Amino acid sequence: MTSDEIELKTLMLASQRGDAASHGALLAKLAPRLRGYYKRRLIGAGRSAEEAEDLVQESLLAVHLKRHTYDPGALFTPWLHAVARYKLIDYLRANKMSRMNVPIDDRNDLMAADDHSSTESTHDMAKLLGRLPRKTRQAIEAVKLEGNSVAETAARYGMSESNVKISVHRGLQALASFIRRDRDA
Repeated sequence: MTSDEIELKTLMLASQRGDAASHGALLAKLAPRLRGYYKRRLIGAGRSAEEAEDLVQESLLAVHLKRHTYDPGALFTPWLHAVARYKLIDYLRANKMSRMNVPIDDRNDLMAADDHSSTESTHDMAKLLGRLPRKTRQAIEAVKLEGNSVAETAARYGMSESNVKISVHRGLQALASFIRRDRDA
């Protein structure tokens, strides 16, 4: 087990027990790793590295909201890689790039290098989501975190499919805006 694995797993286990400081430290340590991972993948797909930030935020949000699904007896980095990989696949599908091969066995690449080019976010994702209107929050949780389709989400919450898409898009923009404002404050 690498020292990164031990450190991240320790933080995740403390986070699962409700230790807010450990949870913030975990998210802060994951942000640059995720950012570097996504930038390499997006550039490899002929996309802009700037697109990585949305994926970083979605992944941190997923780690926050789904941390209860992590099995304490398992390694942490494969679980994190699965979260990151699925977020990338979802993003590429939504952006007509679904033919890109995202290998399942490249989890070590996630831990290979940090990317410190952007400010690391240590925001509590639940509080950020709580600042959104209820319908917007529900749409983001259902589509981006639970992996439901737009059609399923629309039926579940009595919204049109276009309303779900607009809510998710605007909600992600609002989350990014909240983070920028909080960081600059």
